[in-house]
Amino acid sequence: MKVFKDMLTGDEMFTDTYKYEEVDDAFYMVIGKNITITEDNIELEGANPSAEEADEGTDTTSQSGVDVVIYMRLQETGFQVKKDYLAYMKEYLKNVKAKLEGTPEASKLTSIQKPLTDLLKKFKDLQFFTGESMVPDGMVVLMDYKDIHGEERPVLYFPKYGLTEEKL
Repeated sequence: MKVFKDMLTGDEMFTDTYKYEEVDDAFYMVIGKNITITEDNIELEGANPSAEEADEGTDTTSQSGVDVVIYMRLQETGFQVKKDYLAYMKEYLKNVKAKLEGTPEASKLTSIQKPLTDLLKKFKDLQFFTGESMVPDGMVVLMDYKDIHGEERPVLYFPKYGLTEEKL
């Protein structure tokens, strides 16, 4: 299994267990699913329920959302206006370029401009997520919804050159 990590923070962003594809040599587009996780009250094996305190019903908690966001513990963040996001992205790309200095990937960072411009045309519809650590200088993932085989699915866009791959 491959884990894709934010090169600036070390946060795990997604794994190859999710369906993903490369977009314009700039992003990995990860296709998510809307899910609901339900957790029941845990009962220990071998415990005698009659000897325990009276049960007041089953405590059930549930969490709904996008599988990639939930399982990778991505944290939602936001940008009020496109200008704020672009200022963040300029600084983020500068940090990634410094990290990639002297590698062939450093010169490929400009490939992000066209697909990013296309994505930002839907700025008001996008959701934004950071890694689990919520480091402000780390990667911000864009999420949109896209029709895939007649089904509306969440898709997350991870800047390709801001990720490192680790095989487990």
